[in-house]
Amino acid sequence: MDKEKIKLSGFNNLTKVLSFNLYDFCITLDDDQKGRYVSYIHDKYNASKITEISKEIVKRIDANILSVSAQDYDPVGASAMVLMSDVKGGGNPIPSTQVSMHLDKSHITVHTYPDAADPDGICSFRVDIDISTCGEIIPLDSINFLFEAFECDVVYIDYVVRGYTRLADGRKIYNDHHFNSILDFVKPELKRNYTFLSDINMPQDNTWQTKMMIKELGPENYLLNPEDISHPDVPNKMKLLREEMKEVYHMIH
Repeated sequence: MDKEKIKLSGFNNLTKVLSFNLYDFCITLDDDQKGRYVSYIHDKYNASKITEISKEIVKRIDANILSVSAQDYDPVGASAMVLMSDVKGGGNPIPSTQVSMHLDKSHITVHTYPDAADPDGICSFRVDIDISTCGEIIPLDSINFLFEAFECDVVYIDYVVRGYTRLADGRKIYNDHHFNSILDFVKPELKRNYTFLSDINMPQDNTWQTKMMIKELGPENYLLNPEDISHPDVPNKMKLLREEMKEVYHMIH
């Protein structure tokens, strides 16, 4: 049974921001493979592709699309932005004739950062996704889809609620939903894929952070060319890969 909704004095102007930062890693054996990796990432996560992912996020959190902007960059990277309304509507676009009435400040931004500069050939791909909503919609409802939409080896998730709204009797409230950890929103089967899990929970400040690092997997999950699995350099590359993940997870050099 759904909990009874909190009765507010008017519009819910709490701002809720989910920042989902993920890293995907790949092993390359020479400069040619580095170039191919960058091309592969561009094809898989170009501006058009991340725009479709953004639209699906809007659908998952039951908002509406107001406008979309996307851009590919030279030589690498892409961005997408979706301006959305918190009026629930299952991800459908709002007709342009109604956009002028829009007062919300909700949006999704996605930026990609391929990196093939590591001298040991451990390439990475970072995606920064920010979902900012104002109203009843909870961005945390999109988390499981984000794990499914990308290959997430190391993940940083930040969530904050800012501002205040008022109850029907005029009292201020600074959060309209309560939970213990961001991990409460992640499916158990997804959490089992990660060996390192770290939580920083400050509910008194409406601030939460979760870090995750994938469990050890075989080289077939990281090689650009699966036929290279028996290459003599692969065992050492796997050690370097794991160290690279740990450095990113712990933010060390």
